[in-house]
Amino acid sequence: MFARVTLAAIIALAPVAQQRVVSADPVDYTPHVLDGIVNAIALVGGTVVVGGSFTEVADSSRRTTFDRDYLFAFDLATGRVLTGFEPDLDGPVYGLAAGPGGTVYVGGDFSGSLTRLSLTDGSAVPGFEPRISGGMVTTLARSGSQLYAGGDFTRPRTALARLDATTGAADPRFTVTPGAPLTPRAKVYALAVSGDRLVVDGSFTTLAGKSRPQLGVIDTATGKVADWRTEAYIPKCMDTFPSYVRGLDLSPDGRYFVVVSTGGPRGGARLCDSAVRFETHATGQRITPTWVNKTGGDSLYAVSATGAAVYVGGHQRWMNNPLGHDSAGPGAVPREGIAALDPRTGKALSWNPGRERGIGVKAFSAHSGGLLVGSDTTRLGREYHARLGMFPLP
Repeated sequence: MFARVTLAAIIALAPVAQQRVVSADPVDYTPHVLDGIVNAIALVGGTVVVGGSFTEVADSSRRTTFDRDYLFAFDLATGRVLTGFEPDLDGPVYGLAAGPGGTVYVGGDFSGSLTRLSLTDGSAVPGFEPRISGGMVTTLARSGSQLYAGGDFTRPRTALARLDATTGAADPRFTVTPGAPLTPRAKVYALAVSGDRLVVDGSFTTLAGKSRPQLGVIDTATGKVADWRTEAYIPKCMDTFPSYVRGLDLSPDGRYFVVVSTGGPRGGARLCDSAVRFETHATGQRITPTWVNKTGGDSLYAVSATGAAVYVGGHQRWMNNPLGHDSAGPGAVPREGIAALDPRTGKALSWNPGRERGIGVKAFSAHSGGLLVGSDTTRLGREYHARLGMFPLP
């Protein structure tokens, strides 16, 4: 068991670069999510906000349970569940982003699809009226006074919008629209922003009418699609996955980003079931990956790039497995459900805590004290941590 540390000194206001790989031994005092799945985690000051499809939460001792539909919060330093934060939502949460003044932006498949809540009592912040409709919000990222939202909504724009972080009003200068979808409707699965670059992935094949198969980069200063295009996600995976990109994350310095995918056990140059690094400020129409790491047939859903490592999670059995076909090919290393990759080479690091695989990891949140992990299973490392846990920095 990892001994309790004094976390007051390591509570972060925002994710920061980490200099080391986190411990493989989770802390003992995080709460437990007793059903459903954790889809999103955000850190707001010293408070962790957790969203998903759950209905019940227990404290770390499992002696006290709380009814919490889709959203709850706890103190990062102690694991104490915030009793005053009990929002009234009528559907699952898929995206979270820290807001100013002790608030959090919440997106999902509930009435209104997007709201901003006070962490004091869970009430909606007055004046924030995004007017998103026609679908859900799956991913959020805030950059100063701007809030980026992605999903499969149809208003105020299709699948992707830039909103005023105070009022929720759509920015009329940002008109990039995902189009020509591989699925019945365009959907943004993940997005991340750093400096003047916004990276998005999803079921689209065009952005603002320009060819961008499943992945694109947008210049936030101009509101235009950047001269950045890859053909890496044109090849098809299994028919059941017409669009197979899923999570993505930018490095702390914004120089590169990593995309993870599902798709099934397909070999060759196809990027099914893989983690892939791209350089953010590369230019051209046929940009190729810096590195590729394949699982050999198991999906990856979440990724967190911290500088010291690229953490990936899903229901994978192996990494370093390009020749695997639901099997361990030459060079494969066991990495049950979670892994850390070398940011430079993409190869799996020795870090190997393991977790019960289930559907997979759906959420990471890296901060100056460690790495929060959200999933649908109850074993993280070699301990009971129901659907939520944290690996601390040594």
